[in-house]
Order: sequence, then structure tokens, then C-alpha cells
Amino acid sequence: MTTEQETTLEALKTAIQMEIDGKQYYLEASQQSSNELGKKLLTSLAGEEDIHRRKFEEIYNTIRNLKEWPKINFEPDGGQRIRTIFAQMTEKIAGDKKGKDSELDAVQNAMNMENKTFDFYKKQSETETFDAAKQFYLAVAGEEREHYLILLDYFEYLKDPAGWFVTKEHPSLDGG
Repeated sequence: MTTEQETTLEALKTAIQMEIDGKQYYLEASQQSSNELGKKLLTSLAGEEDIHRRKFEEIYNTIRNLKEWPKINFEPDGGQRIRTIFAQMTEKIAGDKKGKDSELDAVQNAMNMENKTFDFYKKQSETETFDAAKQFYLAVAGEEREHYLILLDYFEYLKDPAGWFVTKEHPSLDGG
């Protein structure tokens, strides 16, 4: 029979591997990107995945050694840092058509990956018995959802930079 601790440790191992895989994907995609915005955004997302991995490893080691869920100092910023990078870069970059299709594919794959990790962490939050564990998984799920939304924004930008600016900047033509 599997103990609750073993189940939790197994879920944490899965989470750690998902974050490692996510970081690797983002780093590879950033190297292949021909768009300066894409490179910076994907590199930033790789850094976020690394932060998550380290937290999961910290929790894993505490549970394995102390057999209790640790107090966690994890306060996600809701994607603000990445959104700031995205906003700054879009002001500097005109629509770069080079490598657009492969970049769109990479972003679509990243969005799918973020959805899967969101679903996993959300499910974990629902099965945990410790409040601290539930809250942590919900916080990380929220971060993954925010990553998805940022990627969706970038996807829309790549598909139609001019249309994206019209939608996001809300310019008005008042004839003046």
C-alpha cells in the first residue's frame, strides 16, 4: 500500500521533471527564435521554470527528510516581470516576419505545455490534504496559467503585429 508521503513525493518528482522539461524547451526555443522579443520572453520563461523546480526540490527534500510539508516562501508575481519584458520589447520591435511559422509552432507547443502543467498542479491542489500544499499548488498553477496567457499574447502578436497593437493600444482615429 502506498503511503500519503510516497504519493506526495511521487507527485513532486513529476512536478520537478515537468519544470526541468519546460526550462529545456524554453531554452531551445529561445535559441531557435529569430525574434528578439521571442528570445527574451522564452529565456525569461525558462528562468521561471527553474524557480519552480528549485521550490519543488526544496519541498521534496523536506518531506523526504522531515516527513512534513514545509513552510514555503513562494510569492508569485502573477507574471508581472515577464509581462514587463514583453511590453518593453514590443515597443522596440517592428513585426519581424523571419521564421514566423516555426516561432508560431514553438509558441503553440509552449502554450500546450503550460496548459498541461496547469492541469497537473490544479489536480494536485484538489487531492492534497495539507492546506499549505493546496495553496502552494494553486499558486504554481496560477503562475502556469499566467505563462499561458503571456504566450497567447505573444502568439497573437506574431500572427498579426499590427492588429495586436490596435487591440492592445486601443488607438482611435478621431479625424483630428
